[in-house]
Amino acid sequence: MMESTALNGRMARWQILLSEFDIVYVNQKVVKGSAIADFLASRALEDYEPLNFDFPNEDLMCVVTTEEGALEELPWKLNFDGASNAVGNGIGAVLVSPNGDHYPLTSKLDFDCTNNMAKYEACIMGVRAAIERKIKVLEVYGDSALVIYQLKGK
Repeated sequence: MMESTALNGRMARWQILLSEFDIVYVNQKVVKGSAIADFLASRALEDYEPLNFDFPNEDLMCVVTTEEGALEELPWKLNFDGASNAVGNGIGAVLVSPNGDHYPLTSKLDFDCTNNMAKYEACIMGVRAAIERKIKVLEVYGDSALVIYQLKGK
């Protein structure tokens, strides 16, 4: 109840401040989820094709034929991310070869950790995979400034 009173007081102050500029505050109306779904369905594209997520051999991640040493000097890319919440902790990374082949890596962490720790673990997993593949040049991308700056030595 206390929270509601504080919120109403804040809204009243905004209304007073905005009244000076002939701006009227209008409460946002609730929109049913089904109304949004109906709206989107009524504007569906004619030539839309749904994505096909079937993968014929789930144990097989990628089939590639390359010439030995041809792509060794071109950079590979590593994209990583990790998340920690009440449900669990998970990490993921994708190695992208110079010719565009994607090698996804995922793992569920079986220990409690912070979001930053999960991002570190994801980066470590990706770098280890790159070392195992004997990748010489690697560009690393992630959304954690802390991890990226630390990798750069800053």
